[in-house]
Amino acid sequence: MKNVVITGSTRGIGFSMAREFLKAGCHVTLSGRGEVLPDAAQIELMSFEGKYTYVKCNVQEKTNLQNLWNVSLTKWGKIDIWINNAGQNTPHVFSWETGEAYTENIINTNMIGMIYGSQVAARGMIKQGSGAIYSMEGLGSNNMIQIKTILYGTTKHALTYFMKGLAKELEGTGVIAGRLSPGMMLTDFITKTPDGKQAEVLSNSKFKKVFNILADKPETVAKFFIPRMLSNTKNNVQIAWLTNGKSAWRFMTARFRKDRLI
Repeated sequence: MKNVVITGSTRGIGFSMAREFLKAGCHVTLSGRGEVLPDAAQIELMSFEGKYTYVKCNVQEKTNLQNLWNVSLTKWGKIDIWINNAGQNTPHVFSWETGEAYTENIINTNMIGMIYGSQVAARGMIKQGSGAIYSMEGLGSNNMIQIKTILYGTTKHALTYFMKGLAKELEGTGVIAGRLSPGMMLTDFITKTPDGKQAEVLSNSKFKKVFNILADKPETVAKFFIPRMLSNTKNNVQIAWLTNGKSAWRFMTARFRKDRLI
């Protein structure tokens, strides 16, 4: 049994990972900006009552992240795995057309929030003598540039650099750091804009074709991630779902696949 904390875990891949950890017998702290865990999520986790808790947390505020650690530590006695998953996107427009609020929000969440979370977790885990810190990679982590998403890509590129550096700094402490690379997933990041409207990319036939070949549901990716995190003891590891080989195979077999997502 391990004790896990996941930021941004009320929906999408964060929630799917929380559910898979619970199925594996772990204790889990879910978190998000809301006062309480959404009703739909509570219903899905009914069978795990007593095995999870929820803590309100805005990752842009370091005091919130410290509280997330403190409450979780008090609840479970130790934190074995901390996952920086909270993330934001921007409207699908050119970088110079992106509003100031969107620009600040994506940087403060995806970069500063991830760094704050890592700082809090690293200090706490070094003190307890063990632990693992993971952060969620994304478009930009592999240097790919896609127009109208470069602010998001910039934050994920920085995330990868930071986590590789953090792993080096943690050598010899008993704490490890790694990255989770999920590939393309069917989440609100794809289907909706930050203000809740339908995303323009859904009307792009070329994007839809590629997405339907490469993308997966969050629960599929979570089922791959969780056993590997639970068994991993290596520092600076990248746990990657959509590898180059898997991508090539999907393109070659695309016409035979029936599992269309959008």
